[in-house]
This record gives sequence, structure tokens and C-alpha cells, in this order.
Amino acid sequence: MALPGILIVLAAIAGGFTLAGGKMGVLIQPSEFIVILGAALGTLITSSPGKMKKRVGAAIKSALKENIPSQADYLELLKCQYELFMLARRQGVLALEPHLNEPAKSDIFKKYPSIAKHHHARTFLVEALQQIVNGISPDDLDQLLDTEIETFKDEGHLATGLLKTIGDALPGIGIVAAVLGIIVTMAHMDAPPAVIGHHVASALVGTFLGILLCYGIIQPLANNAETQETHQLRYLLVIKSAVIASARGVAPPTAVEFGRKMIYSDERPSFLDVDKALQAVK
Repeated sequence: MALPGILIVLAAIAGGFTLAGGKMGVLIQPSEFIVILGAALGTLITSSPGKMKKRVGAAIKSALKENIPSQADYLELLKCQYELFMLARRQGVLALEPHLNEPAKSDIFKKYPSIAKHHHARTFLVEALQQIVNGISPDDLDQLLDTEIETFKDEGHLATGLLKTIGDALPGIGIVAAVLGIIVTMAHMDAPPAVIGHHVASALVGTFLGILLCYGIIQPLANNAETQETHQLRYLLVIKSAVIASARGVAPPTAVEFGRKMIYSDERPSFLDVDKALQAVK
């Protein structure tokens, strides 16, 4: 989860500032917050046509709530695919239709709830198997699934790319806030030194906030969302590899092995673990 990391960043900065003799009250400058956050929000709205604002919001939400497939999730997926492939092999592909038409009510899918929690995964698997039921060739199905995965990839990159763009703009917005603060300071040059010092400190807070929000919060959130997207796409590739192998007539255990080989090594269940799990499937 990203939230603990953000809290560590803020705590480290606040702690170091306090230990150096700084007073936290100096950093509370409402005018600077209004300039920076308001300008950032305006930049986001200006840069986000169509449904991009919703997609950026979804990217931030995904970064704050981690949803990377675990080894147990992958094992559930492989077991589910194995059970579906065995059903098609024993009773014909038409036997899959009741499970594909209403996957939420399917006895097979109900056994493996983790599949539904991963974005697009169950729909991707169901629609791929529906294409097999409809008689599509393995080569055409391969191209079709590649196209869908590429679409998911581009859709995610649009949101994370825009989020990074907003992050890149924040230091510049911070400088704008600082310049405005200096203008205010220049208008009070006849004031006592303590008042002038307060205005200068307020102006510098603008630069500080812009840099902190960029490199301490927004950019890490964008990187987190991008990394999670990569893992979700890998999950879809596991589905695709096993389904294509099954469509080519490969035996269910071997088809599942095609999928297992697509899993990153530190998240991949061992061959023996998968073999034992498949033997336990009824």
C-alpha cells in the first residue's frame, strides 16, 4: 500500500525540520496551499478530456489500495482454468456455456473468488472461452486476446502518464506560488524585519510544497499504479497462455503449465504445488 510510504515521507520531513529547530506552524500557509492545489486541480481538469478524470482517479485509488496477484491468487487461477478445461475435454466445449453465461452463479467460479477481484480478469477469461465455444481458431483467438491486452495497457498508460505530467508540473506551480509570495513581500518592504521574514518564509513554503507533492507523493503514486498495472497485465497473460494452449488441443495439465510459466518467478507456484493442487480438484 502507498499510504504507509507517504506517511513515512511526511513524518521524516516533519521530524527532520523539527529537530533542526524549525516550527511546524511556519509550514501551515493556507494561501500557498490554495495556489498550489488549486492550480494542480485546474491543470488536471484542463489536461483530462472525456473520461480521463475518472481514469486518473481510478489510478490513484488503485495505488492507495494494493491489488497485486499473490502466489495463492495465481494458484486459484490455475486450478479454475484446469477445472474449466477438464469440463470442456470430457463433455465438450458446449458444457462451458452455463458457467460462461452467468459466471457469478457458476459452481466453478464460486470456488475461486480471487479471480473476480482482479480488474478485468474474470471477464477476460469468460470472453476468451466464449470465443472457443463459438468456434474461433486458436490463431485468431491469440490475436484477439493480444489486442484486448494491448488496449488495457494503453488505457492504463494514459492515466498514469497524465498523473506523472501533473506531478512534473507541481515544482513549477510551486515556483509560481513562491513568486507571488515575493511580490507580497515587496509590497511590505517598509514593515519590520520580523514581518518581512514571515512573508519570505511563506513564499518559500510554496516551492517546498510543489517539490514535496511532486517527488514525495504524486510521482510515487503514479509509479505504484503503473507497477500494479504491469502485474494485472501479467495476470491476463497467464490466462491467455493457458487458454490458447487449451484451444490448440493441449491436455489440461499442460495447458495450465503454459500459464504457470508466464508468472513472475518470485510469485510463481512450484510445479509440485500446482500438480498437487490439480490432483485435489474434484
